[in-house]
This record gives sequence, C-alpha cells and structure tokens, in this order.
Amino acid sequence: MWNLRCLPCLVLLFSIDVAGQRFQTKWLTLSGDAPLVIARGGVSGLFPDSSYEAYTMAMETSSPNVISWCDVQLTKDGVGICFPDLKLDNASNIDVHYKNNKSEYLVNRVLIQGWFSVDYNFNDLAPVTLRQGVYIRTEKFDGTKYRILTVQDVANQVKAPGLWLNIQHDNFFTQHNLSMRSYIISLSRNVLINYISSPEVTFLTNIVTRFNPRVTKLVFRFLGHDDVEPSINQTYGSLLNNLTFIKTFASGILVPKSYIWPVDNSHYLQPYTSLVLDAHREGLEIFASQFANDVHFPYNFSYDPTSEYLSFIDNGVFSVDGVLSDFPVTASATIDCFAHLNKNDKPREKFLIITSEGASGDYPGCTDMAYTKAVSDGADVLDCPVQMTKDGIPFCLGSINLVDKTTILQSPFSNITNTDPVLNIITGIFTFNLNWDEIKSLKPAISSPWSGFGLYRNPKAINDGNFVSLVDFLIYAKSATTLSGVMIRIEKADYLANQGFGVIAAVVEALRNTGYNNQTSKKVMIQSKDSSILKEFKKRSYELVYMIDRNIRDIESATISEIKSFASSVILTKNSVFRSEDEFLVGKTDVVKKLQSSNVSVYVQRFNNEFVSQAWDFLSDSSVEINNYIVGAGIDGVITDFPRTAATYRRNRCLGYKHRSLYFSPVETGGLLQFMSRQSLPPAEPPSPILTESDVVEPPLPPVAKITPASNADASPTAQSSVVAGVLTCCLTILLADLS
Repeated sequence: MWNLRCLPCLVLLFSIDVAGQRFQTKWLTLSGDAPLVIARGGVSGLFPDSSYEAYTMAMETSSPNVISWCDVQLTKDGVGICFPDLKLDNASNIDVHYKNNKSEYLVNRVLIQGWFSVDYNFNDLAPVTLRQGVYIRTEKFDGTKYRILTVQDVANQVKAPGLWLNIQHDNFFTQHNLSMRSYIISLSRNVLINYISSPEVTFLTNIVTRFNPRVTKLVFRFLGHDDVEPSINQTYGSLLNNLTFIKTFASGILVPKSYIWPVDNSHYLQPYTSLVLDAHREGLEIFASQFANDVHFPYNFSYDPTSEYLSFIDNGVFSVDGVLSDFPVTASATIDCFAHLNKNDKPREKFLIITSEGASGDYPGCTDMAYTKAVSDGADVLDCPVQMTKDGIPFCLGSINLVDKTTILQSPFSNITNTDPVLNIITGIFTFNLNWDEIKSLKPAISSPWSGFGLYRNPKAINDGNFVSLVDFLIYAKSATTLSGVMIRIEKADYLANQGFGVIAAVVEALRNTGYNNQTSKKVMIQSKDSSILKEFKKRSYELVYMIDRNIRDIESATISEIKSFASSVILTKNSVFRSEDEFLVGKTDVVKKLQSSNVSVYVQRFNNEFVSQAWDFLSDSSVEINNYIVGAGIDGVITDFPRTAATYRRNRCLGYKHRSLYFSPVETGGLLQFMSRQSLPPAEPPSPILTESDVVEPPLPPVAKITPASNADASPTAQSSVVAGVLTCCLTILLADLS
C-alpha cells in the first residue's frame, strides 16, 4: 500500500469501472459534490511536513482529487517556500546549521524568538533539512533526505491534482519589504493555483480582482475566537457574525473544527453550531481544519478518527465542503467508503468480531453497560473472563486481582491486600477473598492502557456499570438476537483448584442451567492459554480456542497437530501475524496460513483505537490496521476493545468494490523501513520464537482441594461478622441445652 513506486498506477486504478458504480449521492455540501480532502503539507502525520515524500504519499493514498496544502513563506531574496511555520526551527534543523543566528521579531503584536525565513536567501537553506515538528510522531524520518521545497517545486515535481496556498503572515512579510501579493500574482502566471487562503482581510481584498473565482478560489481563514485580525483590528469571533462582508472578497471560509462542533473543558462535544448552514446560506463554502489521527480529540469518538470525520460530513443536517488533515488517507476513506452507510447494511467481509471484556474502550470492562454497548455496536461474540468468588459464584472480570479492575482500594475491604508470589502479584485482593454480594458492592474502574501517553478512556463513565455473574451474562447473551455466540475465558484453573475452587465445574453448571447445552442458536467458545483446561471440555460440543499469548514467528507442523488434539481455533498476538520492530512493520509470518491450511481458525488480539497501539505503517488509523489483518492476512476474527470500529469497517463500501482503493489495500510490510534505508534503522529486536510441540503440552489439572474455612484474621469484614455471629449462635445453643 505505502509503495511510492505505485504512483503511476493511481490514475488507472480510479479510471477502471467497478462492479456497479462507485458510490454517488447528493451531499449536503454547497455544491452537492463530495467534500474535498486537503492534505496539510502532504501526509504530515508521518513524514516531515511539506516534504516531497509527504506530498507524494498523499497523492498515492488519498482521493484522486486530493488538494496539496502549502504554507507559503518568503525568503530574504523573495523565493516562496512551502514550510508549515513562520519560524524554521520547529520543523527543520536550521538551528544546527546556524546556531548563533536566532532572531527576535514582533509577529501580530507578539514578540517571538527563533530562526525566520526572512533572514536567509534560498541558497542559504540548501543544507537545511526538514524534520517532524510534532513530538508525538516518529522522528525516524528525520535526516538528510528531506529538503525544503519551493512552491514551484511542489507544483512541478509533485504534480498534485490541486494546489492550495495558505498565506498566513502577509503583514509580517510586508514589514520586511517583501510583497506576498506580487509573489502570488507572478506565480499564478505559470502555476495553476486552486485555492488561496489567508487570515488577513487586507491581503485577500488586495488580490480579489486579480483571480478568476472559477479558477482560483479565495478563502478567509479564521483563527481563534479571541485572536485579533491584524489588518482590520477585529477579533475573528466578531468577524464570524459578518459573513456577508466576507462574501465580498472570498468564496469560502476555513475554520477550526471547534467552530462547528464546540468541545467543553472535559473534551466532550457540545451541540453543533449553525455555522455551516449560515455559511451555505451566504453562498460561502466552509472548510474545517485541525484534523489529525494522533491528537486528543473528543471522547465521543472513542479515538476513532473516521467517526470524527463523519460528524462533519455525514450527520444528516450539514456537510462541510472540505477537511484539512494531516492524515488525508483517513479523510479520503471516510468520504469514499464510510459515509452514508446504514447500520443494517450487510457485512462485506466475513469475520468474527469478538469483544475484549465487552465494549471496554467505552465502559468499564465486563459490566452490564460494556456488554450492552458491545451488542449495540455490532459485536458477534461477547466474552466473559471467568473469576470465582469466595462463595463459589463464577462471574465476569478481566483479572483475578480486584485491584486491577475495581475501586476496591477505596472501599472498606482495602485492608485485606495480599502478596502472591505464585501469581507474581505484590498488591492483591483476589476475587475469591470476597463473597458475590461484596463484589457487587464495589464500583468498576475503566481501564486506560495508554494513559501513559495521556490517552484516557471515557472519563464520564469511569465507574459506570455493574458486574454480572456468569449465569446473568449467559442469559443476557441468549436474549441478544444479533449475537452469534459467547466466548468464556478460563485461566488459572490449577491455581484455583489448589484454593478449593472448581472453576471448570462452575462453568459447566452455568452453561447447563442456562440451556446452552440443549440449544444451537448460540455458539459457545471456551478460551484458554492452558491446554489442560481445554482438554476438560473436549467431549462437549463447544468451539475450543487456544490462546498463544506470546509473539511467535513460526509454528511447527507437530505443534499444530498437538493443538488440534484439544482445540479447533487459536488466538494469536498481532505481532505473530505482522512482525514489527520499533513500531514499524518488518515482515509477515506464515503462521496464519499454516494454521488455516490445517483447518484451524485464527483470531487475533487485541485491537485498540488509540493510535499508539498501532504500527506507524497504519497511519494512526484503526480501520487501516484492521484491514491489513482481514484483507492482508485473511484472519477469521478480531478481538477488540472497540467493536463498533470493527463493525463499521466490515460494512464499509470500499470492500465491495471490484478494484479496491489504495487506502484499503494491504500495507506493504517493510515498505517504510525500506524507505528509511538511507537513514538510521531502528535496532533489531531479538527474533520471536518458533512454537514447538513441547510449548503446548501441559500436565493435567490437579483435583479441587478441600479447604477449611478461613480464620477470622484472614476473613473480610463481612465474613468476620458472620464468624462472630456463628460463634454466638453456637454458644447460645449450648447454654440453652444446659438449662434444659
């Protein structure tokens, strides 16, 4: 997919007639056409902004009419360059080449220090190279390869379908005796400019008569509400109320996305404004900016960038006329593949969507709310990791340690923490330390596996929902008509047996009592990483699923034969399918192919929406990642915290095209690393092991031990009260017997 050599094929790909026709509909844009995709500096979410490679990848992976955005800066000798900022030091290494040349200038009434383009002739910038200016993005593409391009270079070498020039600081350049007006007018004589935007009214009014609006559209760019427009000294918030005035010199407006969908201080959406409808009423096109897959956007979208785009282009009320994005592949795919889908559309790819503790990306895992949302979101199989309570009740929870998944440390039970070297747990309060009624009194806690990167999940629901017993889980799943089955996960059965708990017997009894042994409408899947557990279910008509929880690069034939003796399916890690090093794909294994050729189904875990969970090759897009495993590897199902994302992907229109768009073609493994071959490669990681037969053979489970009741000192507060009550009752009985 990300093969820059494929570019000549792009025109051919989109000119081929497909089965049916490519999707066409009436959009709620001003023209009625599909919204534009504007690539800000190319694919600037990966490559350095405004580099040749960033622009080229945008053309390869985006819509065929993608517009290339160039922030124009002028050098001391009047050469126009494409560079994302007035200061050069953030996105280039100019500070390395000219260490002592820092300047200080007044820019829109603010004193700013740095390295500025107006201090250098273009030839002075020859040794300067571009670098990634956003710290959360990979610096692996920084190096000697990426040169600063002139606007003419972008027009002549990139040959993009459309060119958008953004003139951000005309007033500043004028103060330095440089005329952006003269430069743009001169450039337009030999370069086709489709759009020119600026946040300065005077600049646009000075050039409006020099451009044919049918060829070059002028767009007024809004900055922050309280920022002051430098040429007429009004805030952008006040100008927002005078769209009629803007219409006199521009055919459109470009606004931050929060102008359309405001966001509160807690990062949740507020009701949309009337701005899009107001602009269209005035005959103005409206474009939204600040789209990126790898920034913190409102929790309402569950870290799914496609969902955010849809709220701007397919909400049933309005559509913006274009989006300015650092990741144009996602914007393109949303418009071409995901817009105007119906939730009842049939899946266009056959694979199972299996939950990971329900919709645990939106609610605390294994709660009634997580399971309900998972069903609503389109999951096929609900999972229940089974734990045991002190009174022998099996229930669903993702950890045997209540500290991991509940607020127990803030409860009356916080004083019964234990250390267990067998489980390698230092601070633990185990599920079998409390009765079911006591566990139900606890609040669940949402898991945020990527909180170290500042990515938290749905804080409003941090403690929402109630825990459910295995019986209640099975009853609910049975009533959910859209579900095809359940997956019951059993771990640590040997440990629990030594504690006096027969988890396997408890699961069998729950299945029997809820009628799963006598009906066939719901599939029962039993999952474990312990072969000895699965062997206990061998005589029952369940799908037995063996989880290989380590990264492997290959699997022996004898190992597959051994797995087939106790399971019909396996779960692999993502890295066991597509190997990665330093978050770059380096290759594809044959593990899936070998297992499926032996009639073993393959599911892969665990898919998350947070961009830091994905290899850089997937461009911080969860749908691109899923596509790579479904189309590129042919797996049978995904295990995910976000079933809605997988269900939406499965219905996307592009999967039904005879010739699929490049943004839904599998990623070329190792492609980005090959592209980096002239630069420093990431250090090689130790090779993943080969799974051998001895790795999956385990001793039989021990019998369930008979454990005497715990002492008062070990009991929970409620249990201690029960012991005291029992002692008092016993004493009273003896006393009454003596009196009689």
